[in-house]
Amino acid sequence: MSKTYTPGLKILAHTTVRKVRQLPLKGKVHKKKNDHVEPDSIVASTSIPGNVQMVNVAQLLNIEPDAVSAAMKVKIDEPLKKGKIIAENNGIFGFFKSAVKSPIDGTLANVSDVTGQVILSEPPVPIEVDAYTSGKVVDILPEEGLIIETEAALIQGILGIGGESRGKIEVIVSSPDQELTSDMLNDSQAGKILVGGSFITYDTFQKASQFGVAAIVIGGFNYTDLSKLLGYPLGVAITGSEELGTSLIITEGFGRITMASRTFNLLKKHDGNFAAVNGATQIRAGVIRPEVLVPLEASDENPTKLDETDLAISKGTTVRVIRSPRFGEVGTVVGLPSPLTKMESETMVRVAEIKFKDGEVKTIPRANLEIIVMDK
Repeated sequence: MSKTYTPGLKILAHTTVRKVRQLPLKGKVHKKKNDHVEPDSIVASTSIPGNVQMVNVAQLLNIEPDAVSAAMKVKIDEPLKKGKIIAENNGIFGFFKSAVKSPIDGTLANVSDVTGQVILSEPPVPIEVDAYTSGKVVDILPEEGLIIETEAALIQGILGIGGESRGKIEVIVSSPDQELTSDMLNDSQAGKILVGGSFITYDTFQKASQFGVAAIVIGGFNYTDLSKLLGYPLGVAITGSEELGTSLIITEGFGRITMASRTFNLLKKHDGNFAAVNGATQIRAGVIRPEVLVPLEASDENPTKLDETDLAISKGTTVRVIRSPRFGEVGTVVGLPSPLTKMESETMVRVAEIKFKDGEVKTIPRANLEIIVMDK
C-alpha cells in the first residue's frame, strides 16, 4: 500500500514527553540526573554581558589620548555607580579642573590611549531557565541545560503566538462550537489557561489579556486580527517570542471553526488541572507545534508510544491542510498518486487526493498536509 510520511499533530491523553531546557550560551546547570523538578524549578542559569557605552575622555577633558590613562580615577573592572568621577585632569595650578562622570552603573571595561576613549559596561543580564513542566531529569547537557521527561496529556494546535506560560485550565464554554465572548471573562481568570470553542474576536482577546489571562486555546481566529495583534503580517518564521502577555493557541485554523471534539473533550477532562503552554510555531522546515502539556500523576496505564509509522498517511487517513488555500480544513485521503504532479506554480510535487467534508475532492501537495496523531 502506498504511504507517505508527514508532520503529525498530536492529541494524546497519555504519552511520554521529553523537554530540552537549554541556555542560549554556556552557564551552570543546577540539577542532577534523576532529580525531580517542578515547573518553576530553576534548572540552569547564566548571564550575558551588559550593554557597553563609549565615553571620549580625551575630548571631554581636552587632553591628548595618550594622557587618558593617567587621568583615570578608576581601574579596569572596578565597579561604578552612575555619577561617579571616572577621570579628571589636573587643571591649571590645581584650579579649573574638569571631570568626567560615569553615565551608568557598571564597570570600567577598557581604556584606549590611542583613541582617548574608555568603554563602560553595564551589569551582566542574568538568564534563568525553568523546568516548564514537572518531571524527572533524564539527561544533562553539560554547562548548557538538561532534558526532562514526564508523562502527560499533550494537545497540539495548528498555530500559536506568544511564548511559554502556565496555569490551571478553565473551560468556559459548554460545547466545542460555542464562541468565547467577552461576557464570559472576569478578573478571577488571571493566570489561567482559558479554553473556548469555535472562535474569539480580537477585542475579546484583548480584554482577556487585560484581565491577565495566561493563555487562550481556541478553535479559530481571524487571520487579519492575528496580523493586527502581532503588528505585522504573519510570515513563515517561527513564532513564540512575541511579548503579548497572553499566549494564543489555535487548534483548527482561521475563521469560525468548531474545535475538534477529541481536543475539546480532552481539555474538558483536565478542567481545573495545571498545564504548561507554549505558543511557539514553525510550519516550514523543522516543524514546531504550539502545545498544551498537562503533567499526569503516576499511574499503571501505559503511555502511548509513537514510531514513524504513526506519521504515515495512506488511503483512509484523516488529515488536515496546514497551508492556504484550504488552511485548517480536515479531510480524508482517497488517493496517493505516485507520479509527480504539476501545480499552478509550475512546480512538480508529490500530491494526495483529499475528500473534504463538503464532498469535494482536491489535489493537495503532500507537504501541505499533516495527520492528527491520537492514542491507539
